[in-house]
Amino acid sequence: MHHCACADAYVYTCVCEINGGFILGPRLCQLLTRVIVLNCHHHTSLFFSRSFGSLSVNLCISNPIPTFSSRINECIKKNSLANFGEVFYRFAMRGRQRVASKDHIFGQDKDETLASVRVSNAKPCWRHSFRHVLAASISSFLYGYHIGVVNETLESISIDLGFTGNTMAEGLVVSICLGGAFIGSLFSGWIADGVGRRRSFQLCALPMIIGAGMSATAKTLWGMLLGRLFVGTGIGLGPPVAALYVAEVSPPAVRGAFGALTQIATCLGLMGSFFIGIPAKEIVGWWRICFWVSVIPATILALFMEICAESPHWLFKIGRTTEAESEFEKLLGGVHVKAAMTELSKSDRGDGSDTVSVSDLICGRYSRVMFIGSTLFALQQLSGINAVFYFSSTVFESFGVPSDIANTCVGVCNLLGSVIAMILMDKLGRKVLLLGSFLGMALTMGLQVMAASSFASGSGAMYLSVGGMLLFVLSFAFGAGPVPCLVMSEILPGNIRAKAMAICLAVHWVINFFVGLFFLRLLEQIGAQLLYSIFGSFCLIAVVFVKKYILETKGKSLQEIEIALLAQEVNLTS
Repeated sequence: MHHCACADAYVYTCVCEINGGFILGPRLCQLLTRVIVLNCHHHTSLFFSRSFGSLSVNLCISNPIPTFSSRINECIKKNSLANFGEVFYRFAMRGRQRVASKDHIFGQDKDETLASVRVSNAKPCWRHSFRHVLAASISSFLYGYHIGVVNETLESISIDLGFTGNTMAEGLVVSICLGGAFIGSLFSGWIADGVGRRRSFQLCALPMIIGAGMSATAKTLWGMLLGRLFVGTGIGLGPPVAALYVAEVSPPAVRGAFGALTQIATCLGLMGSFFIGIPAKEIVGWWRICFWVSVIPATILALFMEICAESPHWLFKIGRTTEAESEFEKLLGGVHVKAAMTELSKSDRGDGSDTVSVSDLICGRYSRVMFIGSTLFALQQLSGINAVFYFSSTVFESFGVPSDIANTCVGVCNLLGSVIAMILMDKLGRKVLLLGSFLGMALTMGLQVMAASSFASGSGAMYLSVGGMLLFVLSFAFGAGPVPCLVMSEILPGNIRAKAMAICLAVHWVINFFVGLFFLRLLEQIGAQLLYSIFGSFCLIAVVFVKKYILETKGKSLQEIEIALLAQEVNLTS
């Protein structure tokens, strides 16, 4: 019996005895899932004991209410543990007494023959980790902002810096950032494993601050390109670390929703860059303000990471077990620490000794999972989504639609799809959203092909093109946008997670770079109809690929996913 913090309140305890040892049986764990704390007026106590085969259930009750005692007696006489647990739970929920705690069952023996037992079927509260995920999402906001900042401002930048009409120079302003992102992404895994997730976020903020200042003060094309290159290294480091961090600090039940939260942050960054860039065509030099604005969230990211929790997975991996327990307490609540550490120890050694080389990742025992990750990211980019984001203003203006209206609609569709993903991610699962997303993208890209054909003209072509592009963005946002980063951070084994994510996202940035560099030129040379047909074909290939290779990870812990993948590999090799 344990006295609690509330006056005149005691805790019911339950202990199971098997062969002289005291443990909490698995069936009883499922039934007795609440600690009942009652404030009663009488200080009497009862003790019940009933044998269920080799299992003895001893219930120590302090301050019982007569009706409760009689119902407990009745259940024990019927020899029904299920009824006993049901009555016990229903009585706890009646609300006649003050409830101080309803999460655990404690067992204790003063003679040291009873072990202290704590059980909780309740899921960890998402609020503990939400603020840490929210801070990490600032890096995704910055990624979206810097991707979209040149959309509205590219024309005024080209006028001020003297490269108007040079499509290759315009493509470089867009794509050089992605080249820097490739460099940042390539080293992100080694940085994240070397200095931890929190310090990696701070390191990604530094080049974004420096690069934004260089771009804002650029006098020539080369100055702008150098600044964009610096920014690119920062946004290349941010997304893989954010994916790692969110997967490692989130409770399994809401990990999908938190993963979609980073996509929402990216959408807000894109929309923010669109809105801030609207006056750029009317106010001379406004584009410089657009770059300066990005310094604010980058600084906030660096400062907030000082008070955020470090990834317990990383701490455990390098042998800092005590600190890992402390961080789990911040993220999940103290009552879930033991279970989280037990789950973590199933797959991770906790000594940091399991080193993995690049050759092991590319052509060794991890080559299959690396193939899945790299191909998924490649197909995401070959769908043509970033060509829509980079050059949506140009495409819409060709149909007479004002760019500010077009970009606003694109941003709203992207945000709406991301919210849908957040709601459905942990209900329908990752694989279902991916399949539906890529299939929807293929169909809506078909509308773009029809708009570019000779069968559509005038207002019909405009509606098909504009509507198809908006539906394409919506389809992307509820699956193909947020899921790849999330699902790869889930299926990659803990000992290679950071480095493997770095290589997979490096593939993403390489393809992203070339799509941004050559989209306008290909649009001029081969025409919209053929180019959009190619994009649609890659979307259909992605549907087949997801159906065959992607494992559903909804509601599973990272360790359970890793074990499932190991079993899958054994089945494939046997």
